Amino acid sequence: MTAIPAAQPTAAQRGRRAANRRSDRPEDAPRWERPALAAVLAVATVLYSWGIGQAALHPFYGAAIRSMAGSWRAFFFGGLDAAGSISIDKLPGAFWPDAVSVWLFGPHTWAAALPQVVEGVLTVWLLHRIVRAWAGPFAALIAALALSLTPVTVALNRATIPDTALTLLLVAAAGALQKAVRTERLLPLITCGIWVGLAFQAKMLQAWLVLPVFAAVYQLAAPGRPLHRAVRVLVGGAVALAVSCSWMFIAWATPTADRPYLDGTSDNNPFALVFGYNGLSRFSSDPTAFGAVAGTAASRTTGNTGWDMLINDTVGPQVAWLLPLAVLAAILGVGRRAGRPRTDLPRAGFLLWGGWLAVHALVFSVSNGNHAYYTAVIAPALAALAGGGLALFRSEYEATYEPEPAAEYEAQHEAAGRRHLALPAAIALTAAWALVLDWPTRFVSWLLPVAVMLALCGVVGLCSRGPRTSPRKIHAALAAGIAATLVVPAGWAVSSLNPLYAGAATSPMAGPVGKSYHEHPRHAPRRRGLDRPSARDTALLGYLTTHRRGEKYLLATQAAYTAEPLLRAKSEPILVMGGFTGSTPFPTAQQLGSLVTAHQLRYALLTTQRPTTPATTWMKSHCTRIRPTAYGVRTDGSFTLYDCAPQR
Repeated sequence: MTAIPAAQPTAAQRGRRAANRRSDRPEDAPRWERPALAAVLAVATVLYSWGIGQAALHPFYGAAIRSMAGSWRAFFFGGLDAAGSISIDKLPGAFWPDAVSVWLFGPHTWAAALPQVVEGVLTVWLLHRIVRAWAGPFAALIAALALSLTPVTVALNRATIPDTALTLLLVAAAGALQKAVRTERLLPLITCGIWVGLAFQAKMLQAWLVLPVFAAVYQLAAPGRPLHRAVRVLVGGAVALAVSCSWMFIAWATPTADRPYLDGTSDNNPFALVFGYNGLSRFSSDPTAFGAVAGTAASRTTGNTGWDMLINDTVGPQVAWLLPLAVLAAILGVGRRAGRPRTDLPRAGFLLWGGWLAVHALVFSVSNGNHAYYTAVIAPALAALAGGGLALFRSEYEATYEPEPAAEYEAQHEAAGRRHLALPAAIALTAAWALVLDWPTRFVSWLLPVAVMLALCGVVGLCSRGPRTSPRKIHAALAAGIAATLVVPAGWAVSSLNPLYAGAATSPMAGPVGKSYHEHPRHAPRRRGLDRPSARDTALLGYLTTHRRGEKYLLATQAAYTAEPLLRAKSEPILVMGGFTGSTPFPTAQQLGSLVTAHQLRYALLTTQRPTTPATTWMKSHCTRIRPTAYGVRTDGSFTLYDCAPQR
């Protein structure tokens, strides 16, 4: 019986399999790759961990982290105090690693900040691995170095804000998607959905911004029939949706008596927390959209919006140093591979990272306002495009100037057109852009001549190459050019090691654009970490502890602003009235009266810096004011302590 010959793979399939083998074989790594990667990771570790004992703990999140470390109820639901009376105004996923670290190592500032450092270094390593599989070791090293030296990344990874975890998880999702496109397997696509769902637990709807890009890239570049690809995209999307909504469904199904009141909501609904308070209110003029607490939208109108958001004087120096190079790389990386097979992997990579950048830029430009640190999520896309673009331009440059006999060199040069100019032009453009971004503040003006000289050396060296030019000189010119693109952002990044140039704890930024610089131009701001109460807080906590007679709550406070320093100093049940803004309708005046009557609450600390609510009005009318001298303080500023015990 004649055997039926096996079907032969197509040229595209053979190329794809060869690429898979090359990307997974460590023996193909150049000798310089591992030492260079180790050096980049060491630089990232130092930048992110230097002075971690004085890390910029976000006051609100720092208080929640300490509370979550001491109570399972507070841990799972993101309770702001140890009793879990009210939650934070975000999903708790990003703070779980921080709470575990504090539970393991104790209430230390460095323990709360340590997971951020680990997440930042992991992101650099993971981006290197992903870009290497896409564009090779040279591109991967540039991408890892560029991400490590992005100023907002350095500032953010030294703080306790959810964007660090969000960025790590989305980069992991991009790597899984890339593997799904490359291998034609379903499991990586499901893994991608899981990573996106976990990123949703870190920062909710922002995690979904990449989903249209991921779906389009898979549909355009993955092998298989269109219907087959579409079904797989739906499967991956369903997984992402299920993982994303898992915590919300658990909170929704849990009786309200068994979980904290959800801050930022008027109806204690987890879907209102996510889709209203942290969703629609950011893009509409309705402050109560989908159950959000009235007035919260206005509190988030921080500016930094509009089409020029990424390049304004505040945001631009944080993240946009490689923006022209990234845009040029995305355009040429896609355009110059026109006519290639639909499943062309290099083109798919440029589509992936270029789409990531474009979608985030669009959404940020139409929102009510953005903190500068929000843009940290686009830093991996900028770094990947910069690395992939320089690798593409370098390969075109080397193909143009391969050593040939003189007669053949002229013909080759003419046939290649002007593509060899892309590499020096990209270097010159990026170095010039650094001058534009730094010029308004002239923060690192002493580095600008260095960048110009390095750029000149790189551009002249690359443009003057001939068929017999020494490869060593070309490598030196290329190294000088790359250094020219990174030296100025590196200066901004390193500046954030000084608390004076690291922004505020609530809005970490590098350089002279942070809140700390404007408020304290001559000295670094004082930061209170975990277990470091001020003299006023020490005296107040001592008084409350001494006079406590079995009440459940140490005291009630007006808004989180009043409770934060006490919760960071000591893990105690504190009833935070009104949540983060002071406007959340919890507890009601009736609930407050019931707690006082049942001897579960005696003291309240009110402030004039937050809005008056029915609960605070009840306190003022039913409780007795205590003078600050009673607990050893001469004056208590805008705060007033009340005693609600029945008068005898």
